[in-house]
Amino acid sequence: MTTELQAQLAAQEAEIVALRQELDETNKGVVALYAELDDKAADLRQATELKSRFLSYMSHEFRTPLTSISSITGILMSRLDGPLTSEQLKQVEFIRTSARELTDMVGDLLDLAKVEAGRVTISPEWFDLVDMLSALRGMFKPIVASTSISLLFDEPQGEIKLFTDDKKLSQILRNFISNALKFTPEGEVRVTAVLLPGDRVEFAVTDTGIGIAPEHVPNLFADFVQLDVRLQKRLRGSGLGLSLSRKFAELLGGEVHAESLQQLVLDAKARVEGERHRPLTRSSS
Repeated sequence: MTTELQAQLAAQEAEIVALRQELDETNKGVVALYAELDDKAADLRQATELKSRFLSYMSHEFRTPLTSISSITGILMSRLDGPLTSEQLKQVEFIRTSARELTDMVGDLLDLAKVEAGRVTISPEWFDLVDMLSALRGMFKPIVASTSISLLFDEPQGEIKLFTDDKKLSQILRNFISNALKFTPEGEVRVTAVLLPGDRVEFAVTDTGIGIAPEHVPNLFADFVQLDVRLQKRLRGSGLGLSLSRKFAELLGGEVHAESLQQLVLDAKARVEGERHRPLTRSSS
């Protein structure tokens, strides 16, 4: 019995030694994996920092010549150096519009660089919602004046005061409104604001434009994403407006999302079909 017990103890000790060696090898593998992950994280941080520096530098370098172009076109359109023919005026207006679009793109790139570098500052203060909506209405009035689109701002019910960064909030709404106007050849774009429980405000920008396929909705808020539709190919942009809107909304403690009318119609049809095929139940008393 003693010999058998000694043999069992020796076998268990050998098994323990083998398990300990396996555990040591596993620990070494885990340590190596953590070291590799740390290296990858450091490389990723460095790449992100370099990208942010590049975007910031490039944006600043572009802004100066674009400002000069806008100033020169303004002088030409004011006819200070003499009259312009109708064709010349059309060409100068095209240059001015292109410079304005490029300036907006540069601004988006600068904002993206600031967000990724963590240099965006939030300056909350109290303000009246009606005043901000009125400023947005005046800002977009010259843009929609020469189109067949109606930009409507529904007056909020009651007096609503907000304590947040009004500039960031206004930029979020401007991005959504600009996007809606861009993809609405005719019809209307409507802006509403509703006070929710908990002193939160829900903003909605709806339009009667070309719509969006349900499968494209998840990609709307990704950086540099533009939908592959015919109208998009004729319109230029950085593909950052909605992405920045989501980032700014998160910084302000809010959230943004989009809904597809096509998806809402499909969901409604599915509910109708479900009601149609639901078995009838009969009760007796």
